[in-house]
Amino acid sequence: MNTVRLLGAVLVVSGFFLTGCQPADESDIEPATAREAVEPVAGVATEPQQTESNPLVVYSSRQPHLVEPLFEEFTAQTGVAIEYINDSEAALIERLAAEAEDTPASVLITVDAGNLWLADERGLLQPLASDFLNERIPEALRDPEGHWFGLSVRARTIMYHPDRVDPADLSTYAQLADPQWEGRLCLRTSRKVYNQSLTAMMIERLGEENVEPIISGWVSNLATEPFSSDTRLIEAIEAGQCDVGLVNTYYLGRLIDEQPDYPVEIFWANQDSTGTHVNISGAGVTTHAPAAAQARQLIEWLASDAAQQKIAGSNFEFPAVEGIPLHPTVEAWGEFEADSMNLKIAGQRQVEAVMLMDRAGWR
Repeated sequence: MNTVRLLGAVLVVSGFFLTGCQPADESDIEPATAREAVEPVAGVATEPQQTESNPLVVYSSRQPHLVEPLFEEFTAQTGVAIEYINDSEAALIERLAAEAEDTPASVLITVDAGNLWLADERGLLQPLASDFLNERIPEALRDPEGHWFGLSVRARTIMYHPDRVDPADLSTYAQLADPQWEGRLCLRTSRKVYNQSLTAMMIERLGEENVEPIISGWVSNLATEPFSSDTRLIEAIEAGQCDVGLVNTYYLGRLIDEQPDYPVEIFWANQDSTGTHVNISGAGVTTHAPAAAQARQLIEWLASDAAQQKIAGSNFEFPAVEGIPLHPTVEAWGEFEADSMNLKIAGQRQVEAVMLMDRAGWR
């Protein structure tokens, strides 16, 4: 039985949102009329639903090595064949918009709630009515109207070199604007959606008038020009180019996987006692999904215990579902308190975030 086939994506999109947003660098070598809501069914079906001639088509911005084994296992368990197109989130969103009701895609899988919010804002996702998902995925990690659901969690926090930084000197994101970090801070480009979402959530928490001095302070403290990737940023900390930086934790996980004694460590940043900023990879059912029932079946299956452990473990992320065992590398980082604000805010305030970052000179 054929399980998963990769279709070549053909669209290249130069502009995304207001920012010229870069494609997701998972590897870092990462208006339409809505149909009726997809109705829930009890549990996750395990009987074959489709034939080889009628596969479920998924648009995914996640790297093939992260999703293809999951798709193959889903097909083996359910009989639903999957074809998927892999491309940047920008290209996939534009493709869905251009195809409109003629799209072959029933599922969109991408990273960052800001991207999922944008797809929904453009009318490309329909509500998915699923008691199963509502019970399993925490409220902060899903769209309040059910248009998208988080499937894995990534934390964006402070990393430092233990030989040059005393963790007692670290506290909040805002504290990195303090003059003590002048010439010691590294950042990734503001054009990356991860930083836009962090800034958007800070605006919601602290107010734009309080966040702008923080971002300006970060820019003043930069040791070098912003990096194009989190991996390069961590390597700069290791090499002594800077002492601290803001990074998604799974990038360090990859480096530790290659070098267990990698000399960079994680500090769980706090934001006015509201916890560490987190974001998601997630999925939604497309507005004109040809196979909406099978799309729901896949997303629910991806929220199952076994799939959750594989999704998170394959990329050193955190499961979206609580109580799932962590990868040993991730577990070794210790517990932290995650910001409980609904991630829809990351999209809603992204325009303000981008404008603020531009004013502060973060490029």
